[in-house]
Amino acid sequence: MEFRELSTFLQVAKLQSFSKAAKVLGYSQAAVTIQIKQLEQELGAHLFDRIGKQTTLTHQGSVFYEYAASIIRDMAQAKDAVSHPQKLTGRLCIGTIESICASIFPNLLTEYHKRHPEVNISIRTDSPDQLLEQINSNQLDLVYFMDKRVYDVKWEKVLEEPEDIVFAATPDHPLAQRDEPLELDEILSYPFVLTEKDASYRLLLEQYLAAMGKHLDPYLEIGNTDFILQFLRQNTGVTFLPHFTVERSVKEGYLRILPVKRFAIRTWRQLLYHKDKWVTREMAEFIKLAQELS
Repeated sequence: MEFRELSTFLQVAKLQSFSKAAKVLGYSQAAVTIQIKQLEQELGAHLFDRIGKQTTLTHQGSVFYEYAASIIRDMAQAKDAVSHPQKLTGRLCIGTIESICASIFPNLLTEYHKRHPEVNISIRTDSPDQLLEQINSNQLDLVYFMDKRVYDVKWEKVLEEPEDIVFAATPDHPLAQRDEPLELDEILSYPFVLTEKDASYRLLLEQYLAAMGKHLDPYLEIGNTDFILQFLRQNTGVTFLPHFTVERSVKEGYLRILPVKRFAIRTWRQLLYHKDKWVTREMAEFIKLAQELS
């Protein structure tokens, strides 16, 4: 069993096509077919069903896939461990949502840069659904996002932390003058400044309200969390954001969290990568730091 055959098998399984795998690997289609046949003969198992233009793993192929992926990953990590210098100099492409990028990433990336100044980092912001699609297509090394708990056999989750979503306003807002918890209808009667509808916590709020026969029409929607925080300092609106995004403004006295009776919405900060992804040292160090600072 050769390393080359395992790599070819994984590409065919991933792309579900002998011809596409051949193109990616720089082989002829005949060469790919020969490698798979040799592998099947050595294993004594049929790995793929090819019906028409469809190429799918058999049950035996699916079982073997997990072992093949593990072998390739372990070999790559072993090679990296002995052939690269201690200083990290690679690249890291991370996907995240705007609120995490604005609130958590500045400190996280500053510390990462202090420890590994020669690593080149690229950040992409998008909705959780789009980020997960990108990690499945190997466009991202890691995804750090916030949403309901997500599980999939394709992903390795390395961080999962609960986050409360809260209503907030300036200290001079009429609702902030109240000492007792507020009724939800009282808050909904005031103008709102919200993130755009593709934000997971915005969707959770709308679903919660819809279940009660209520709805919310914000007078301003924008995807930039920093803009919302700055805007509220000069206006009388109410917002609905993850606690960690308003925590600093609350400590500095610019905002106040508005407690609401019988109301709680929680979501989860999560960091993950694709299970077939070779975990570089750059990725491993970012994961370690994210866990430390979480």
